[in-house]
This record gives sequence, C-alpha cells and structure tokens, in this order.
Amino acid sequence: MRRTALGMVCLAAVACGGPGADENDQRVAETSSGAMPASSLVTADTVTVELPLSIPAQLYVEHDAAIYARSAGIVESILVDLGSRVTAGQLLGRLESADQSIALAQARDRHEDAIVQAERQRALKTAGVVTQADSERVELDLRSATLALQKAQRDYDLTRIVAPFGGVVTGRSARIGRLVGDGDSLFHLTALSPVLASVRLPEGSAFAVKLRAEADVLGPRGERARARVIRASPVIDPASGTREVVLQLTGGDRLPPGSSVTLRIGSEARRVVAVPKEAIAEGYALVWDADRTSLRQVTVGSELPGERVEVVSGLSPGEKIVRTGP
Repeated sequence: MRRTALGMVCLAAVACGGPGADENDQRVAETSSGAMPASSLVTADTVTVELPLSIPAQLYVEHDAAIYARSAGIVESILVDLGSRVTAGQLLGRLESADQSIALAQARDRHEDAIVQAERQRALKTAGVVTQADSERVELDLRSATLALQKAQRDYDLTRIVAPFGGVVTGRSARIGRLVGDGDSLFHLTALSPVLASVRLPEGSAFAVKLRAEADVLGPRGERARARVIRASPVIDPASGTREVVLQLTGGDRLPPGSSVTLRIGSEARRVVAVPKEAIAEGYALVWDADRTSLRQVTVGSELPGERVEVVSGLSPGEKIVRTGP
C-alpha cells in the first residue's frame, strides 16, 4: 500500500516524540540518525520543456464585500434575500428611522426659516436699515441651519442599507426586529464579473508571459474557459522567486467566483524543476538534508515525460526527496 508524504512524516514525528504538525507552517520531523538508503531518494533536477505552465488558482472578483450597519437600531424591513440580484444604490433593507425622520423634518423647518430671515436681512441691509453685525449674525444662523440639516439627512440616510455596487446577495445575517449595532454585518454582496485569477509564475519563465497573453482555464468538473493577462508585477518577489500575474476570464464555460481551477499559460521553451511523480503526495514532498527529513509544501505544474512532474515552487534543483511509493 502506498503511503503518502503526510502519513510518513506523521510516523517520523511519533517516532521522535515531536508534536503534531500544522499544515499552514513548514513541518519538520527528525528521523533516527544514519544514512537514508540511496534507493529511497530521488534528486530534483532541471529539464527543458516546451509545455504550458500549469498552475492551480482560485477565482475571485474585485467587488466582494460585507454590508455593515452604519448606525445602531432595530431592523425594520428586509427587501432582498439570498441569491437576489441587485444594482448599485439599490435599497437592501431599513433600520427603524422614526426618530431620524422627526429630526430631519425639524431641521428642514429651521433651515427654511433661516433662509427667510437671511433674505429679509439682506434686503434691509441694502436699504441701510440694519447694521453689519446684525447681518453677519443672520448669515451665521443660516450656515448653522444648513449644517444641521445636512447632519439630520446623514443620520436618516444611515438607516437605509444600500448596495455599494451591483451583484448578487451571497449572505444575509439581517433579521427583522433584531437590534443591531454600528458595524454589525447585515448582508454579503458579490459581483459576478469580471472573474479574475491571481497566480505566481516562476522566475525562469515569468517575463516570457506578456500582458494580454491568453491562457486556458480548467474547472473542477471539467469546465473549460479562456483567460487573458490584464495585470502583472514589474518585479520578482525575492522571497519566493516568482512574479504575480492577474488574469481575467474572457469566455468559455461559466465558472463562479471561488472555484478552484488550473491555469495553463505560456508555451515557450523553459527550464523547470522536475521530480518523479512518486516523490510528491498531497502537495507535499519529504526533503532529505543533513540526516533529517522535512515535510515541505510544493506547487505542482505540468506532467512531464518519464512519469515526472514539474515543481513550480517549493523545491530547488539538487535537493534530495524521499520516495513516497513502495
């Protein structure tokens, strides 16, 4: 029975009395002293290929946001539900707004009265009947009434929950009659397009992929789509030795945001790191160095001739890997 790399490192950890490993960190398990049999090791080497880069990615959209309550209050009405399509500025729901409505009406009355008083004072000033000080006081009252009206309008508007962009309601935590506080989540809104994917290309072939370059997109259920490079970093990330590239889906089968896909991009000759398939299991490889093994996460690319696979990131040429097969 074939043992996975994950299973092997767990056995090594138990043998050494080490703690369990966290899959989000590099997991290390020391083996017993002594040399690993040569037949159990393979070497990561480099080969020249003319195959597309095959890189896993997850689709996303730029506009994807939680819609929060902007003031405290009781949810009075909900106008959309999970799956509803909405447009930018559309009303999603309301908080109780009786107090805000009354305050807004009062502010409007005071503002209208201030306008009347200011116009009367301006006429009297033109006739030379009032002093400069009286005129300035009335103008100040008008400005104060205008600001008070703006604040009252703002307080009322905060009781209305609106869509900041067009999309689909993908989450709803708002409930009628529930008291919410400022900052409580009410809805989640997701735009369905444009659908994007961000990938990191290895340094050896990163700059061969240009803006507007085409790519194939393979979905988890066999869907096929096309994508085009729309943005690319002008530099190589020194920590990972990769360049970030963003692609936008342009056609083919519909793939929703959040889908896990494989991108195939580029077709020029390039040097890649290659290892036997049996050296990689569940996205991890057991690297042998200084009489110990370390479990390392790797990104696998295209399949290569001779039962080998391309390693996009995680391994360097010359490193020794423990076979996970029999």
